[in-house]
Amino acid sequence: MPPPNKARRIAMLIDGDNAQPALMEQALAETEKHGTVITRRVYGNWANFGTSTWKAAIHVNGMLPVQQFAYVPGKNATDMALIIEAMDILHSGTVDGFCIVSSDSDYTRLAIRIREAGMFVMGIGRSTTPKPFVAACEVFAQTDSFVSANKPPQSKASKHNVATKSPTKKPQPVAQRAATDEWVETVTQAIANATKPPDGWANLAAVGAQIRQLDPTFNCKDYGYRQLGLLIKSRPSSFTVQGSKASTAVRVVKR
Repeated sequence: MPPPNKARRIAMLIDGDNAQPALMEQALAETEKHGTVITRRVYGNWANFGTSTWKAAIHVNGMLPVQQFAYVPGKNATDMALIIEAMDILHSGTVDGFCIVSSDSDYTRLAIRIREAGMFVMGIGRSTTPKPFVAACEVFAQTDSFVSANKPPQSKASKHNVATKSPTKKPQPVAQRAATDEWVETVTQAIANATKPPDGWANLAAVGAQIRQLDPTFNCKDYGYRQLGLLIKSRPSSFTVQGSKASTAVRVVKR
């Protein structure tokens, strides 16, 4: 049986040629929601770009920099170094899961191999990360939300200036997205997958696990809620919820 989240030991492997050093503190915090990060390595060819920003991120977050020179110009050897060391760690028996920080689809096969070994695998990358890599991960966190969380609030004057300069339609605020139906279909399918006969109810924890299977990028915070149960309760026309804090069950309302 896999260990519970708090007891899970995770190896966090970062593609330094592909990731953003300014977001590493948030990436680490996101990973630690799923266990204890005992290995923190950043791979890159530090000779190719300035190291000042990475140096600060590495020191603040207690990470180990791993140098990987490009053997042939135009070829990136960083991903190969990361994959080789990931397999070494996998067979060492020292961890229960991995977090791969990259938006590169080259890590898809690695994520699949880790899951085949019965281990937890998480990805962190941009929203443009190719679907195969996202789907291969059990959980995938998008750094776009990290960026928005880091942005300082704009003054009324600056907001007015932005509006006058760009007439394009503004994206819908995250807090208002729960009013849309874009998440309802995923949750409905997850409840159906987790429902056990004959009562027709599904345990909330099992629903959460099914959602991760259907969409590794699903995050309640994207819809303005901290917890899945609160998000589901926000739509009483579609779902019913019963139970206590210790055990909550949900089912789909029949229209």
